[in-house]
Amino acid sequence: MSTNNIAESSNTQNPILKLLDCSLRVSVIPLSVATIWLTVTNKQDNSIYGEVKFNNLLGLKYMVCTSAICAAYALFAAVASWIRYFVTKAWLFFVSDQIVAYLMVTSGAAVMEILYLAYNGDQKITWSEACSSYGKFCNQMKVALILHALVLCCFIILALISAYRVFSKFDPPFFSKQDNEERT
Repeated sequence: MSTNNIAESSNTQNPILKLLDCSLRVSVIPLSVATIWLTVTNKQDNSIYGEVKFNNLLGLKYMVCTSAICAAYALFAAVASWIRYFVTKAWLFFVSDQIVAYLMVTSGAAVMEILYLAYNGDQKITWSEACSSYGKFCNQMKVALILHALVLCCFIILALISAYRVFSKFDPPFFSKQDNEERT
């Protein structure tokens, strides 16, 4: 396929991809804000063990920071995707989408570990489970993690779209018969 054909096929799909891209970026914002709100307002007091809140757990602070970065970047990228200067910088979105997706994975994994320990404990080091005493806190953390996972799914799709935009501009590598014979 020649470069002209690729450019033509890319242009015919561009409005659909642009709409999907912008829709995903805009939908990420309220999901991230909801994740932040659920996490920051999450606290529960227990007369025996005391109060637990998001400030007590570093993984939750990390998720809040990551969600804030994600929401800010999504807002910037949604606006920038309509500005001609930024549209020509597909690699910028590609790299940024990858970075945000990886941040989302790491913060989600940190919260999953917290939830696992809260529900199951760790008998080898004598940590008991905490969700029987802090059920509301654990349930709210689960909802925040689900919202966080939805944002991650959006960013995985956005990373694929931005990768397509960057790499569809190039022809696939051409191999001659001589190259194929050398490889076998």
